[in-house]
Amino acid sequence: MRTRAGAGAQNLVHSVRSDGGGAGDWDNPVAAAPTNEKKPRGLKRSMRVGGALLLTLSAITPASSVFVIVPGVVTQAGTGAFLSMAAAALLAVPIAFVYAELSSAFPIAGGEYSMIGRAIGPGSGFAALGLTVTGNMFATAVLALGASDYIAVIVPGLNPIEVAIALIGLATLLGILHIRTNAWVTGIFLLLELLALAALTGLGLAHIQRPLTELLTHPVVASGSALQPTPLAMIGLATSVSIFAYNGYGAAVYFAEEMHEAPRVVSRTILWALAITIVTELLPVTAVLIGAPDLKALLASQNPFGDFVAATGGPALNIAVSLGVALAIFNAVLATLLQNARFFYSTGRDRSWHPRINDAFLVTHGRFYSPWFATLAAGLTSMLVCFLGLQLLLVLTGTGIALIYAGICIAGIAGRRSGATRHAAYRMKRYPASPVIGLLALVYVFYTSAFDPDIGQPSLMVNAGIIAASLGYYAFVLRRKGGWTLRDPEAESGAA
Repeated sequence: MRTRAGAGAQNLVHSVRSDGGGAGDWDNPVAAAPTNEKKPRGLKRSMRVGGALLLTLSAITPASSVFVIVPGVVTQAGTGAFLSMAAAALLAVPIAFVYAELSSAFPIAGGEYSMIGRAIGPGSGFAALGLTVTGNMFATAVLALGASDYIAVIVPGLNPIEVAIALIGLATLLGILHIRTNAWVTGIFLLLELLALAALTGLGLAHIQRPLTELLTHPVVASGSALQPTPLAMIGLATSVSIFAYNGYGAAVYFAEEMHEAPRVVSRTILWALAITIVTELLPVTAVLIGAPDLKALLASQNPFGDFVAATGGPALNIAVSLGVALAIFNAVLATLLQNARFFYSTGRDRSWHPRINDAFLVTHGRFYSPWFATLAAGLTSMLVCFLGLQLLLVLTGTGIALIYAGICIAGIAGRRSGATRHAAYRMKRYPASPVIGLLALVYVFYTSAFDPDIGQPSLMVNAGIIAASLGYYAFVLRRKGGWTLRDPEAESGAA
């Protein structure tokens, strides 16, 4: 028996034609598969809010963000990292409202490209698809490469790339299991990483060296052996990396086709995930910045939070926290790989690639209902990306995510104007302020990135190239084959 969400899902999705965008695209229902195509077996609805929230928080992985991603923010902005993290949190709230409405209207495993394509038009949707292909693979590799520093505390001398590939390989095998099994696995690991963050917060608050107001009014950054005031532009530039630290609350939509009553509950999952993430990331970062006994050493360190634990908590606690972070990173690798597999499954259903690749992405496991070939593809591509190196991947990912956020904000406005999202069970707070505020903040992030010749400019240029390549593929390949149709999951597969 289908749930209320399943019964109404056929009315949730609108067609995207290859002959243009605009409101006229939303008047016709999505075309079902041609009669000569075999309908794929769909994903199985087996989770509620709890399981989806565990997977979403694991994809965000607060501990991995703090120990692997935030050090890049500290390197750029020094104690201004507090302002960068706070600004990114404020930016995340209105964008999360937009995510919640779009995901409620289009609870589809394709994620951002499915929502943008249905709200704006097919060209924009495929540009988002291109950014997501690269960004999702980069994210998994970033997390896996960051694990070596923490595993080295227990087993020193390991090669970072070999560690990353091993973690992704193990996660790929687990990813083939039933989604509920993976929700429980990620939930256990999530508890361990939250304990590690609690220990970090406790150490910082127990050794307060400076007031919080100093972080607000006099942020400093390491410059050689000295400290100097952090330029406002560097705080803005570091915000783009901070965005990546909070990124992942929108991952709930990737699991929507495996959730009961998805149109109603997916928005709740997104908002709860963001609230928990902000608290569990911003609090320990703030505690360390005000509690560091040697600020110069902290800001100059490549592993500031690990060094802080070692200096204030002793070797035993350092080993325990490092083990917790390593497990958290593996948990994040597993969750993002599950997300990426659903993304590839959706691209296959929408006939985005060569027919044989599309068919392979749609194959689901006979017992676990998982898209097992798409899972293998996600794992293999992430392994290959590991060879690009951590620093380059961090830079590329931050700007790409900001571009996706901009597309989501525009889609939120376009969906309201055209009526494409009128059926959404959740309506965003303070429309149109939420998408407009999000866009204005993102413009500032892009502006500061454009003036940074070492990191920001290359990142913008590479992601602009990805967009151009995606639009070229859409125009010269997909349109020549008769167009690109975003399909109705229920009509395509008859999912349970």
